[in-house]
Amino acid sequence: MSAYAALTGAGYRAQVRDKATLFFTFAFPLLFLVVFGLIFRGQEVEQTGRPYISYIAPGVMSWGVANAAVFGVAFTLMQWRRDDLLRLIRMTPTRLSSVLGSRYVLALGVGVFQAVVFIAVAMLPLFGLELDARWPLALPVLVLGITAFLTIGVVIGSYANTPEAVAAIANCLMVPMAFLSGSFLPLDMMPSWLQTISRVLPLRYLNDAVSSALSGRGDLGDIALGCGGLVVFTVIFGALALKTFRWSNST
Repeated sequence: MSAYAALTGAGYRAQVRDKATLFFTFAFPLLFLVVFGLIFRGQEVEQTGRPYISYIAPGVMSWGVANAAVFGVAFTLMQWRRDDLLRLIRMTPTRLSSVLGSRYVLALGVGVFQAVVFIAVAMLPLFGLELDARWPLALPVLVLGITAFLTIGVVIGSYANTPEAVAAIANCLMVPMAFLSGSFLPLDMMPSWLQTISRVLPLRYLNDAVSSALSGRGDLGDIALGCGGLVVFTVIFGALALKTFRWSNST
């Protein structure tokens, strides 16, 4: 068995056995969908005339998938480094690409399953999300989004030395980004200067591209722009992740 396969299998078994983390990974974004979906049920955004659910469902789903990617890899790398598992792995022929590749495959699996469950709930009559004919394009967008936020998680996991530090850094990054990128409230309702600032946030591009694919808000150009932005952020944070990655707390 290759090192990549062994790490992927071990990571999968660890995730399945951690029932609490597994539950909240899926339940936490759904909680926001239920809250905002019920509050704005049947209402439309005044600026566009589109239903709130067409903004809220794709935005919250994008935030949930990105959140899981960041926290999942950040906590794992921090724990493995703190317990000297990474140092032991480095003493074997295992390459860094195998370590990160195994986490990447697991993050993709979790993210895609999250999205399927989330969309299925959002389409219930209680919330009333209607999918556009372009909805299959959301899959490659989600893959790019998970990739971008995984690199951010690697940076956090390489820098933080304790679970508290991981939680603090990740939350300080992801929670404000959710509000500023339109995950919880439509950007069309926000001032133009805030919409401009959101352009420097990767979640904005993920939100816009997913919304365009799922609910038909925007066109193919918006999806392409979102994908391009995610690729740029992946390159930037990927380079930073490789530069900051540590096999041990002593290095």
